[in-house]
Amino acid sequence: MTLPALLFDLDGTVVDSIELIVQAAEHAYAGRDGPRPTRAEWLALIGTPLAPMLRRWAHDEDDLKFLWDRYREFQVANHDRLVTPYPGVVELIRRLHARGHAMAIVSSKLEAGIRRSLDFVGITECFGALIGIEATEKHKPEPEPVLLALERLHAAANNAWFIGDSPYDVLAGRAAAVRTIGVLTGPYDREAMEQAQPTHLVETLEEIERLV
Repeated sequence: MTLPALLFDLDGTVVDSIELIVQAAEHAYAGRDGPRPTRAEWLALIGTPLAPMLRRWAHDEDDLKFLWDRYREFQVANHDRLVTPYPGVVELIRRLHARGHAMAIVSSKLEAGIRRSLDFVGITECFGALIGIEATEKHKPEPEPVLLALERLHAAANNAWFIGDSPYDVLAGRAAAVRTIGVLTGPYDREAMEQAQPTHLVETLEEIERLV
């Protein structure tokens, strides 16, 4: 029997990078006249592409570029200080890889950013595909990134799981006809995750091992 393919979101699922994301936004908008998101408003968008997030509080395209550059500058400089794997996750990913699961990351960040985080925690080699924001025209909660991951892993939707911490992950997985697991380690509470109707909902990523 073929083991199911396992697709993972990255931020808030495999690595705890939420504070990096929030502080990068605070840095981007600091010292600039004009609107800026509250922490709660920014958290509510995590899991979606960065450019539309920034554009909500940008004056125009020039301002958007300024915010983008400031955001990326902070992320590059502070990644290693503010990113850490969730407890037990590195060992879990290595066990699943050793068992023979085909695995991919499906994220709304650039592939270079995905690779940096995976390299930093030492599990890059466990993933057969890294699907970043530049890989598809449409993004989560649309199914395209999930479908591309399945294609690159040569996996069927009916024998795959998508695991993530945001409603956007769950909705993308459901739209791609894969089973889904919501994880309560990111910025979204149980109610928000339940509304997306995952196949299963767990407190920590370690709990998925008994399900997959």
